[in-house]
Amino acid sequence: MVVARTLGLSRNQAATLIASGLVLVAGHAEKASFIADPGTEVTVSVPPSASREVLGEQIPVSVVFEDDELLVVDKAAGMVVHPAPGNWTGTLVNALIGRGQALADGGDEVRAGLVHRLDKETSGLIVIAKTDRAHRILSKAIAERRVTRRYAALCWGHMTDDNVSVDQPIGRDPNDRKRMAIGSAGRAARTDFHRLARFTSTDLLRAHLHSGRTHQIRVHLMSVGHPVVGDDTYGGGGARRLVNMPPKRQFLHAAWLQFQHPVSGEELDLRSPLPADLRESLCTVSEMPELENHADPLEYLGFYTIGDE
Repeated sequence: MVVARTLGLSRNQAATLIASGLVLVAGHAEKASFIADPGTEVTVSVPPSASREVLGEQIPVSVVFEDDELLVVDKAAGMVVHPAPGNWTGTLVNALIGRGQALADGGDEVRAGLVHRLDKETSGLIVIAKTDRAHRILSKAIAERRVTRRYAALCWGHMTDDNVSVDQPIGRDPNDRKRMAIGSAGRAARTDFHRLARFTSTDLLRAHLHSGRTHQIRVHLMSVGHPVVGDDTYGGGGARRLVNMPPKRQFLHAAWLQFQHPVSGEELDLRSPLPADLRESLCTVSEMPELENHADPLEYLGFYTIGDE
């Protein structure tokens, strides 16, 4: 269906718009079965979604940096970042509001303070703006690639080289709106991958984002035949027992952030050690039990050492 595919809606949502007379073909309402000729003007009026108050909740969060302008949270896997249909409570935004502090408006109460996002099953560092000034400056810095974001990822199989760059546009999958896909209609996206270690059936990678598309690392790794371990959506969800991974968890962790403070100009270098579940999985696949007792296995494996990559 043209309306669903073009606007990234489900077929039911598109059908509702058509039945409500909000889709006009050359100025006239048509049935959902109508097939428009190429070049025909189709006008869609999408009504605004009903507003819903976002409530604060007493949910503990791990804060690694905070001042009057911003804070950086170490998000746990399983936590949704912002409220949305099906997840109006228990999100990071609910938790932040529950702390009783001001957050940048950002033009959207549901995404209050958010400068960027992390997938539900991705753990690690995320930046939150407290003031509109900080939000504006940080958003611009991310758009201009002045915020360095590096992730630890475990992928299936072995990369062709220690350093692999994937530069492929990413957009909504035309056949499944819950997935993203590489395609010419997508937005430019680039991820640099550096192999830190090669194990029997997996590679441990440092992934450097040069853009911030939805599911970017996951889609790019799938595109080269090495999906993220535990990623049920993009082909990496099998053989969990082999790598000692819990259900509904993917081995993707936002471990390292470097950026300039939006007001003071201070250079911030923030790190998040692997959480316990990923540490256990890494010990299993690496056959290096000594990693379990190391303060940060990523440091031990050279994650924070940047060479000629």
